[in-house]
Parts: sequence; C-alpha cells; structure tokens
Amino acid sequence: MAKMKAIQVIAPGTDFKLVNIDIPEPEENEVLIKVEACGICHGDVLVKEGHFPGLTYPRIPGHEVVGTIKKLGSDSKHWKVGQRVGIGWHGGHCCHCRACRNGEFGSCEDALVTGLSIDGGYAEYMVARMEVLTPIPEELNSIEAAPLLCAGRTTFGALKSSNLKGGDLVAIHGLGGLGHLAVQFANKLGLKVAVISRGKEKEQLAKKLGAHYYFDSNAVEPAQELMKLGGANVILCTAPDSKSMSELVNGLARNGQMIIVTFSNEPMVIPPVILMMGQRSISGWVGGTPQDALRFSVVSNIKPMVEVFPLEQAAIAFEKMMTAKVHFRAVLKIGSD
Repeated sequence: MAKMKAIQVIAPGTDFKLVNIDIPEPEENEVLIKVEACGICHGDVLVKEGHFPGLTYPRIPGHEVVGTIKKLGSDSKHWKVGQRVGIGWHGGHCCHCRACRNGEFGSCEDALVTGLSIDGGYAEYMVARMEVLTPIPEELNSIEAAPLLCAGRTTFGALKSSNLKGGDLVAIHGLGGLGHLAVQFANKLGLKVAVISRGKEKEQLAKKLGAHYYFDSNAVEPAQELMKLGGANVILCTAPDSKSMSELVNGLARNGQMIIVTFSNEPMVIPPVILMMGQRSISGWVGGTPQDALRFSVVSNIKPMVEVFPLEQAAIAFEKMMTAKVHFRAVLKIGSD
C-alpha cells in the first residue's frame, strides 16, 4: 500500500505528530486529491484541543485545501482527474434532512466538517466528497487560493449577507488573517472602511489595503470615534477578544449590526438597553460559499498575504497563527503548485 506524510492530532491537547500512513482510497461520490496547499486557520484549534462535539481521533486537521484530483471514486460528469479543486469548512451533507431539502446544505443535520469530523488537508493526499468541491480559477495559484476557502469565504459572505449599501460605514475589528481580507473586500464593495486594531504599526498597511480610517485602540476609544462618524452600519469582528467586542457595540449606528466571524469562548457583557435604544443587533456568521469569494477576489484583484511553511513545520505555523505572529495567513505548501 502506498504511503503518504500527514500531520495527525492523536488525542485532544496533544502536539501535532508527523506520520507515514496509507494513502486513502476514494469511495462512491468521493475523489482522491493530491494536496498542493492547505491554510492554517484558527478553527483548527477545535480539533487540536478537542472543542468540537463528536470528535474521533486520530484526526488530520485542515479545511483550506487546494489540490488536484488524482482518482475518482465513481463516475462524474462534473469532475475529472487532473482538475484543480478546493475544499473548505463544509465537508459534506446528506441531501435528505429538512435543511438540505430547503437548499441550506451548511445547516445539514448530518453535516461533515473538513478536518474535524473527516480528515483534512495537513497531508499529501486527502479524500473529499464531490458535492463540496470548488473549482479553482486559473488566475489564483494554490497558495493564494487556500485562505480564500475559509477566511475569504467567511468575511466576504458576512459582508454580503449584511444590510450594507454602497457608501455605508463598516468597521473591521482586527487586522489579522481574517481582517486584512475583510478590509479589501469592503473597499471593493464600495464601502467606507474603518479599521480597529492595537498600536500604530498597522495603520499604513490598513490604508494601503483600502481603509479610510484607522483607530488605534490603545490610544482612543474606537466606539466614540465611530460615533463621531455617525456610527458604523456594520462592525465585523475578526479578532477573538470578547471584552473589546462588547465595548464596540456602543459604536453602532441606529439599526447597526455587529457580525462576529471569530471563535471566542469568553462571554460578552452587553446591557440590553444598548441594543434596544438603537435597534442594534449582534449575530455570528460562518456561512458564505467559497466560489463567491474566489470569483470576487479574481475580478477585484484581492489576494491574501501569506507566510508559507512546509508540511513538517505545521506545529510552528500553528503556533505563530495562535500567537498572532504570522503575516497574515499561514499556508502549508505540500505539493507542486
């Protein structure tokens, strides 16, 4: 049996382990993919630390995967050997439950999650279901495309799902792996963009990416600064800091929305009157489709800023991501691009 290198989490809380294991075989409605690149996302901590229901181990993480199809598990009119494809967070759906019958595949009662409930892309090969494959545009190389499958999909989807109109003010909380893409998307969507981050060192980059305003949360009260501009129609929270998110609610305009796209286990403390007086709202978002983010990125010339690591350095890349020391998305380069 042919072997491949892969990174596994053997049990919750354990270190990543580089292993040599059998290359999996695709079954019906599946394909075998030779992985070229896999982004490292904050969501990978769920399998690393065991914070996702129903996890089984060992498990290969990774849900920002780009590669080429090497083998089809069954005949397909849509996918061919050699085709370059991507796989994101959504790893499969049943097509039979009520959500699926309504076309809400992301809410499937038996949904699979790439890198959590099934093996992901921290490996030389992986198996994926045909219904979740996304064709990768020729204009994007595999390393550029990988972060768009989750970070790009999430931020672009959140902005598109909101009530924003051209010229509205959107505040991007955090200028990291998610935030630096959100700024570019928001600018190209014709929005007025304010970035909220700690320190002055990111101000020049924020404005280069398309921000009109930059608020250093170490020097000013961002909510007050937003209200001087009339209040934010949307605050998109990409930094996992519940305390600062709670304080930002005061910066929402009337009927403004706070949309949270980052994982945080700490509670938010918000007096209900702040929401009631301005008819403000707070919601979480994990939706969107990779194809929308990929297409928009191509036509708008939006690309993620990445730091590239070999598969063997997955642990180093993960640690840099978790400590916000990566510039700005970590991507594993695994095969030929």
